[in-house]
Amino acid sequence: MCGIAGFLALGGGVDPDASRATLQRMTDALVYRGPDADGFWVDEQIGIALGHRRLAIIDLSATGSQPMVSHDGSCVIVFNGEIYNFRELRAALDTRFQNIAWRGTSDTEVLLETIARLGMTEALRGAVGMFSLALWHRGNGTLQLARDRLGEKPLYYGRVQDRIVFASELKAIRALPGFAASIDRDALCGFLRHSYIPSPQSIYTGVSKLPAGCVVTINTRQSDARPSEPVPYWRLSDAVGAAPFTGDAQDATLELERLLKQSVRGQMIADVPLGAFLSGGIDSSLIVALMQAESARPVKTFTIGFNEPRFNEAVFAKAVAVHLGTEHHELYVDADDALQVIPRLAEVYDEPFADSSQIPTLLIAQLARQSVTVSLSGDGGDELFSGYARYRIAAQLWSAVRLAPSGLRRALGSLLARVTTPNDADRVDASQQQFGQVLRQRLHRVAPLLSSKTDHLLYHDLVSQWRDPERIVLGGHEHLAPAWDGQGQHMRLPFTQRMLFIDTLTYLPDDILTKVDRAAMSASLETRMPLLDHRIVEFVWSLPARLRLQQQPKAMLRNVLYRYVPRELIERPKRGFGVPLNTWLRGPLRDWAESLLNAERLQREGYFAVAPIRNVWQAHLDGKHNWQHLLWNVLMFQSWLEAQDRSS
Repeated sequence: MCGIAGFLALGGGVDPDASRATLQRMTDALVYRGPDADGFWVDEQIGIALGHRRLAIIDLSATGSQPMVSHDGSCVIVFNGEIYNFRELRAALDTRFQNIAWRGTSDTEVLLETIARLGMTEALRGAVGMFSLALWHRGNGTLQLARDRLGEKPLYYGRVQDRIVFASELKAIRALPGFAASIDRDALCGFLRHSYIPSPQSIYTGVSKLPAGCVVTINTRQSDARPSEPVPYWRLSDAVGAAPFTGDAQDATLELERLLKQSVRGQMIADVPLGAFLSGGIDSSLIVALMQAESARPVKTFTIGFNEPRFNEAVFAKAVAVHLGTEHHELYVDADDALQVIPRLAEVYDEPFADSSQIPTLLIAQLARQSVTVSLSGDGGDELFSGYARYRIAAQLWSAVRLAPSGLRRALGSLLARVTTPNDADRVDASQQQFGQVLRQRLHRVAPLLSSKTDHLLYHDLVSQWRDPERIVLGGHEHLAPAWDGQGQHMRLPFTQRMLFIDTLTYLPDDILTKVDRAAMSASLETRMPLLDHRIVEFVWSLPARLRLQQQPKAMLRNVLYRYVPRELIERPKRGFGVPLNTWLRGPLRDWAESLLNAERLQREGYFAVAPIRNVWQAHLDGKHNWQHLLWNVLMFQSWLEAQDRSS
């Protein structure tokens, strides 16, 4: 696991000393992603500069150092990630191209030699792994940027004056002389809606996220060299349209278990200590169970607990750990721990990010790094097997209202919105979640959805926080991510499968994987996600709905898990990896939040309409509604903006 950064001078030719100094600043900004070593490669005549920070995982010797030049000298690579099947790829190269004088045993060398001999597309299609990379072709003068299929590893790119620049994180791009940090208000609209900046946008104008599963090419021999449109080498839509699985439920379960074992076995390869996150839920418990079955010694497992019972899953994780015989580590946290973490969030996440589970994710990464350098996780199971309750809520709600006239639905929505808004005498007490209060809040959230014209729009509203962000962001205009624009073959899918498809393209890479990557890498910890092996993803999408989407969520994963863990340790209502943000904002975080939401400050900064935000904040403080998610989005931008002002 590493950090990469570099630039291409479009005018040709750079000063070598100045370029190395610039690369040093860029890679120094990413030191936590690769604390073990750094490296630079500059061709001053062409104007290409590649930088690397290394977290050594496989082949700890100098033969794994980067930037790395291919054996024939035609290609130079900087690579962030892991190729899990590199041994198979190496054996295939040895069979096809004899007398390869391998320098070492790193996966980077194998991938580089595969690209040099077979080309980028064929090499990436044969690779199993997570990665982002930049590769300079010395012969034809092209720079190629690529990202793994599901988007586990980040890569930003754009144009800064007369340079094409790229990096694992924005802070490395900000270190480039001449970078104008102009905030993209349109991207800010997307952030307020989704709690993350939707790809391909970033928070800065002129800088983009490379979409997952894509390659971008810059050809310096063209008169107007610029990044090409991203070209996919893998599409989720191709997996959806592949030949369907023809076996029965037992056949499907056996094949899923085989693929999971294969994935876990491959992702346990490391030359450093390795462990796993364990929440006690289905996904992480299954990954740990398969790891323990592969290991001759107890697997190191890590859990975060909360002193508030509603949010605490540590007791369940401990029970699973005891059953499996892992070496279990747990850390209980409270509001004071959160207060210590929150000032770091803007630096860790690098652009506005507001999934509040970022707090426990950062804490568990720090806990794990005390014992291991690599940690596996169960992320991806919800998007693959319909694990989120919102899938069922959306499908049931649309089924109930779709035949009603739109006027009637709007009227019913308006009525529900009025009667479900708590008044001063009926405040929400987070310590006493009475059924009537919870029901009222849920109905209040559902009310606006009743006027949705299509199931697609209904789901978009359901996963939104601020539903009209253009009203909040001054001068902002929202751009829908491609998966949400109502176009494409996925619109033909049945509703539930379409929700899974959209989340896999949007919420998974931009929220879940971003959250884990930034938190883990801030602690110099590599994370791996066996459920996101593309062979598993393709298999799951080949299953007929009757097998994949059974009445019980994640039924297939449960069937595999119960071969290793008793069902009584698992069967319970699903909980997210959340924090009691609702009460913290009214209590220990109140002064911090008030300083960021101060009306004069908001007015002076000029990004948000003041009145709507102040109204939401006051209603939350008064207990009239739980607006924690809307507020957290604004607070995370404000905190990020404050951090940028300090660093400028």
